[in-house]
Amino acid sequence: MSDEFYRIKRLPPYVIAEVNAMRHAARRAGRDIIDLGMGNPDHPPPQHVIDKLCEVAAKPSAHGYSQSKGIPGLRKAQANYYARRFEVELDPESEVVVTMGSKEGLSSMATAITAPGDVVLAPSPSYPIHTFGFIIAGATIRSVPTTPDEYYWKALDNAMAYTVPRPTVLVVNYPSNPTAETVDLAFYERLVAWARENKVWVLSDLAYSELYYDGKPTRSILEVPGAKDVAVEFTSMSKTYSMAGWRMGFAVGNPTLISALSRVKSYLDYGAFTPIQAAACAALNGPQDVVEENRARYQHRRDVMVESFARAGWDIPSPPASMFAWAKLPPGFEEMGSLEFSKQLLEHADVAVAAGVGYGEEGEGHVRIAMVENEQRIRQAARNIKRFLAEHARR
Repeated sequence: MSDEFYRIKRLPPYVIAEVNAMRHAARRAGRDIIDLGMGNPDHPPPQHVIDKLCEVAAKPSAHGYSQSKGIPGLRKAQANYYARRFEVELDPESEVVVTMGSKEGLSSMATAITAPGDVVLAPSPSYPIHTFGFIIAGATIRSVPTTPDEYYWKALDNAMAYTVPRPTVLVVNYPSNPTAETVDLAFYERLVAWARENKVWVLSDLAYSELYYDGKPTRSILEVPGAKDVAVEFTSMSKTYSMAGWRMGFAVGNPTLISALSRVKSYLDYGAFTPIQAAACAALNGPQDVVEENRARYQHRRDVMVESFARAGWDIPSPPASMFAWAKLPPGFEEMGSLEFSKQLLEHADVAVAAGVGYGEEGEGHVRIAMVENEQRIRQAARNIKRFLAEHARR
C-alpha cells in the first residue's frame, strides 16, 4: 500500500507553518510574542451580529441542514451590498453563491472548472490558495506578476502565446495579499477586454474590499460593463466585519461559473450553519459604522507601524489597502532569506512576521507584516526590532 498520494505529492511543506510552530512553542515557554504574522482580526464583530446569531441559534428549527448555495436572504443581502457599494446589479438566484470564506470558494471553484493538465495563470507572490487550489485540482500554474504595470500585460500576452495548452483561467487579487498593491477601474477595463479576446475566465479575489485608506475606495471588476461575461468575484466578511472564524464569503458574477460552483458545493457541503448565515445578513443589512471603524483602526495602525519601524531602522512602504505591509528585508539581511530572517526575528526580537517565500518564489527577500496588534504593541515591536537590528550590526 503506497502513501505517495497524487495530490499530496504536489503540495510542498507549508512554509508559513514552520514559523507558526516556533511561535506556538515560544508562547508555551512563557515568552510574550507580538504576532504580526497571521491576518487574524483582533476585534469582535458588532454586537448586533452576535445577538442575531444567538437569537436564531435558540430556535429549534435552526439546527438542521442549510442550503449549500446560501439562504435566499443572505444572497439577496450580498446583491444589495454590490448595488450600493459598486452600483452593480446581481441576480441573487443565478449570480450569487455563499461560500465558507473566500478561501473555500476559490478552492471549490478550482475543483468545479479545472481539468488535470489545464494551465492557470496566477500571481506570484500570492496567497497560497490562488495557486494550490488549482494544483490540488490537477492544474499546472504559470506565474504572472502582481504589479499592474506594462510588464504585467506583456507577461499575460507571453503566457497566451507560448503556453501549451493555452491558459483557461486567470486569478487576480487586488488589494493584493501579500503585497497590498491596488488597481483602478481602467486596469479592470483593460483586463475584461483582454479576457474576452483570449477566452479566459477571470477569478477576482476582493477579500479586502473595505480595507482601503486615504480616501481611495477599492474598485470591483464587475463595475466594468460586460465583466459578468468573463468574471467571478470573491469577497469575504472576515476582515470587513471582523468575522474571520465565522467563515462567511461570497462568489458573484458570471452565471455559468456560479452554477458550476454551486453544483460542486451541493456535493461537498450542506452550507454554513443557518444562524451564522442569518447573522451575516444582519451584518450586511445593518449599520455599517463598524466598517468605517475597522478601516480607521487599520489605517491608524498602518501609520504607527510605518513611522515606528522607520525610527527603528527598517523602512516599510505604506500600504494603500489591506491589513498587511509588504516589506523588503532590512539592510544587511538580504542574503539570509525571508524564512531565516523570520525565525531570527521571532527568536531574538519576540516578533512574528510571515516569510515572503511562503507566498511564492517571487516573494523571497520580503516579509508580510499584519496589522493585527494595537498601536502600543506595534510600538513595542518596533523597539524590539531596533534592539535586534543594533545587535546584528555589532556582530
